[in-house]
Amino acid sequence: MVEQRTSIAAADPYLLFGLLGKRVIHPGGRKATEQLFGQAELSASHEVLDIGCGVGTTAVEIARRFGSRVVAADISVDMRERAAARAHKEELGSRVSVEAADICALPFADGRFDRVVAEAVTMFVDRDLAIRELVRVCRPGGLVLATEFQWRRPPTPEARQAFLGEVCPGMLFDTVEDWLARYRRAGLAELQVTTGPFEMMTPGGFLADEGLTNSIRVMSRAMSNPVARRRMFWLMPRISRAVPFLGYVLIRGQKPAAG
Repeated sequence: MVEQRTSIAAADPYLLFGLLGKRVIHPGGRKATEQLFGQAELSASHEVLDIGCGVGTTAVEIARRFGSRVVAADISVDMRERAAARAHKEELGSRVSVEAADICALPFADGRFDRVVAEAVTMFVDRDLAIRELVRVCRPGGLVLATEFQWRRPPTPEARQAFLGEVCPGMLFDTVEDWLARYRRAGLAELQVTTGPFEMMTPGGFLADEGLTNSIRVMSRAMSNPVARRRMFWLMPRISRAVPFLGYVLIRGQKPAAG
């Protein structure tokens, strides 16, 4: 079956930014990824799953910096093509394999991976089912690390409606305590939490994540495409309403050793 690519008009906000060339597309941005690296205890002996890999930024960096073997998996053919191109460009194709996968039904054996990484994925699906799958494919004694959205403080009705009702309808998240309870129920132990503000779509955060050159490139592409331009003018005011209330949470948990 030939997979259908997604147009700029039909893409959800995450995919839209990926199609425009944004490299970091999750709520904590590059800062949260660096925090994840600091907690993951990665080594060249590890096999890592990066599910919901997007354009492959994190998967490629894990392979490049730590020498780990990485399966970069995503349900979107558009994202997988960009992840594969990035791995090829960085000459890491032998360490990064790009595969199709649905986080709610991962096509991998129980306990296959030493580390399982999911940056802003479970919020779009059945969260408890997705989290159970992350834990299932992690080996006993291995680590699951996930970045999620959270409300840092209770949002106004207008902010909640703008973000969850209009920008990302169907996305589900709440508080740090709620996320911790879900990961604990899935069987993880020794849970650790790191939190911070949502800065990905602020001017400073955008620039920190992408650098000056790619920030200009992304915005130029958005402004030169009439459909993308209309979508950006619609998206940005709504995202801005939610930014003061939004944050990210990085959860690290260990799958208990067998027996």
